[in-house]
Amino acid sequence: MNQNPVRFGTDGWRAVMGEDFTYENVRACAQAVAEHFTETQGQEKPLVVGYDTRFQSDEFALAAARVLAGNGFYVQLADRPSPTPAISYRIVEQGAGGGLIVTSSHNPFRWNGIKIKPPYGGSASPEIVSDIERRVPAILEDPARPKLAAPDSDMITRFNPNLGYLRNLSQQVDIERIRGAGLRIAVDPMYGTGVGLLTKLLEGGNTQIEEIHTEHNPLFPDLRAPEPIASNLDELLETVRNGHFNAGFANDGDADRVGVIDETGTYIDSLRTFALLIQYLLGARGLKGAVVKSVTTTAMARLLSEHHGVPCIETPVGFKHIGPAMIREDALIGGEESGGFGFRGHLPERDGILSVLYLLDAMALSGKSLSELLEDVFAITGPHFYERMDLDLQKGANETVKAALDATSPKDFAGIPVTGLDTTDGWRFLLSEGWILFRLSGTEPLLRIYTELRDESKVGPIMEAGQGLVSNALNR
Repeated sequence: MNQNPVRFGTDGWRAVMGEDFTYENVRACAQAVAEHFTETQGQEKPLVVGYDTRFQSDEFALAAARVLAGNGFYVQLADRPSPTPAISYRIVEQGAGGGLIVTSSHNPFRWNGIKIKPPYGGSASPEIVSDIERRVPAILEDPARPKLAAPDSDMITRFNPNLGYLRNLSQQVDIERIRGAGLRIAVDPMYGTGVGLLTKLLEGGNTQIEEIHTEHNPLFPDLRAPEPIASNLDELLETVRNGHFNAGFANDGDADRVGVIDETGTYIDSLRTFALLIQYLLGARGLKGAVVKSVTTTAMARLLSEHHGVPCIETPVGFKHIGPAMIREDALIGGEESGGFGFRGHLPERDGILSVLYLLDAMALSGKSLSELLEDVFAITGPHFYERMDLDLQKGANETVKAALDATSPKDFAGIPVTGLDTTDGWRFLLSEGWILFRLSGTEPLLRIYTELRDESKVGPIMEAGQGLVSNALNR
């Protein structure tokens, strides 16, 4: 049996188009999804299929829908590219059995992928994706196994995925307060599915939205990838700096993540963004509920939770872990280091558009700028400084690095004492002034190193010490 081309990572299957991401493999994946849902919950409820703005995503989505319909499911197929959370909301709104979305989120333009959604609209659990993944090789060996309905089958109906989604978003926040706040906001949807949505939500007041990168272009020109991190936001940074905007916001390709720029044109990293959202919900709005965080995100989440008297629950990386914890704990907010945040009353899943609305409401409610709101956070937690580095490894080196990290027991990093070790997801060395974490990719030869410290001047030396530990391990 050939190696399985459909391998699910932290959130979904992703592969290069024309290599592993082909129509044959997409149909095989869809067949596996159909068999999984048939066996676990029957075919009484419809399945929902959506897609993003990437090359031929609409055609891949139709191919998947035809397979689902061919297996006896009524399929609701999006009639336009839409955010991943819009499809997730449709599943919940319709009481659907689940669905899938053709997207590779923030990957470079040559990539595409599929995310699987269970009935609650969040990320599929490891058990679900493992069951789907294991079915694919046998399906590929039997060309007749993927059952195809006709493109115009009565089993497939089209719908506008943004109508119910935008209506629900407008109920999560005081839209009129934001519209009347007189803010000037720059938005970069990164040629993705968020184009025009914030403008539509906030039109009619004296808050102004100016968008860049709004045309349909699946090459994502001028961007390494549609990922809302500082290295991809040069044009948005300049727009904010030169245009006297109150803030700038970016969403990734499927609009489930957010990147934030303050009124000075300074990038606010995802850990500080998470802290801003926590303080807005617990502090400004006075809500109560647990906070769920991944191991790679900020210690400020715990400090803010303690300050407001609510629990803080920590999980491995990925909303496939965070979402179920949010449901179990009826959590107010869940967040991860990659810039994805989910909220109670909406979805146990990331939503980049709602994240922007909440940050805008924090500004409108307080009359303060983002930098001032961040100072309010620091008044409770103290300043925290973060950095992440991705180290490419030689093919096959992951096991060597794993063995070395399992065996190592450093007493300090750059002179800062190690006070403990947490192996929830990777190797997180707790330091007297913060933490450093090493985490291997599950799908490629890559090691990620993260750190968060209270002293900015020590971030560089800590990261160098982390690289040194890995280099020494590989050179033994």
